[in-house]
Amino acid sequence: MTTRASYSWVRNLKRDKYLLLLFLPCLLYYLIFKYVPIFGIIIAFKDYNLYKGIMESNWVGFKWFQLFIQSPDFFSVLRNTFLLGFYKLLFGFPAPILLALLINEVRNSIFKRFVQTVSYMPHFISNVIVAGIVTMFLSPRNGMINSLLDFIGITRINFMVESSWFRTIYVSSDIWQHIGWGTIIYLAALSAVDPQQYEAARIDGANRWKMIRHITLPGIAPAIIIILLLEIGKILEIGFEKVYLLATPVVYSTADIISTYVYRVGLSEGRYSYATAIDLFTGIISFSFILSANWISRRISDNSLW
Repeated sequence: MTTRASYSWVRNLKRDKYLLLLFLPCLLYYLIFKYVPIFGIIIAFKDYNLYKGIMESNWVGFKWFQLFIQSPDFFSVLRNTFLLGFYKLLFGFPAPILLALLINEVRNSIFKRFVQTVSYMPHFISNVIVAGIVTMFLSPRNGMINSLLDFIGITRINFMVESSWFRTIYVSSDIWQHIGWGTIIYLAALSAVDPQQYEAARIDGANRWKMIRHITLPGIAPAIIIILLLEIGKILEIGFEKVYLLATPVVYSTADIISTYVYRVGLSEGRYSYATAIDLFTGIISFSFILSANWISRRISDNSLW
């Protein structure tokens, strides 16, 4: 039995050698940059000294976790991170689904390809360029938005120094940047829906809205739930780059999130143990979010991550 299993494994390896070779760069990326650095979380429980190294540094237990929780910035930073992630999930998650449904209803194939191409091109634009575009559009002097406000008789607004506008700016720019890319998965799921169901519904007199409600949405429901669960797990993992580029000290009351706080207080000041403890704390909270969401999904539906 063992010999037969070994022979089958070798045969499968030979059969899929080219696919495995294509997968190798992805595997190496995750091994080198995701799994090997996990060893470094040990410094969250140590007073890490660059000259002593990880193993020789003194153990301090949960000192850095307690320091972060007792910090006067703790609730502010955690609230900003959660709200930014929540708004991104609330408004950003349905956007690719709606766009995919609209594109799916288009019958002109040339126009459909054009919309797809134009919508997912911003995904490949650097966050630095996106931040520059946003800053130019919202410029109080010659920005397009303020020029439009001035034209209709509304006082110009300096959006970039108004803390109340930061979350709107971030979420809106993120939707514009990634809405097209997110539709790829849903369009692939839509292609798997049986066309005969639409024909049967059309014969029964169902209109477009009823077909979307009773055929299209149930057909892509598994993909929606899986992606939703993954997005819930990333609520606290707001990207550092765009927030750092768009935020200024004037708007820190709403823009200072965990990643920017870690960079400013932990890494810039050389407090590596403190920064690692905050990052580990964030990872544990995110993991608890995805566990809870997966449990709820498993209880109320047949779809879950495991």
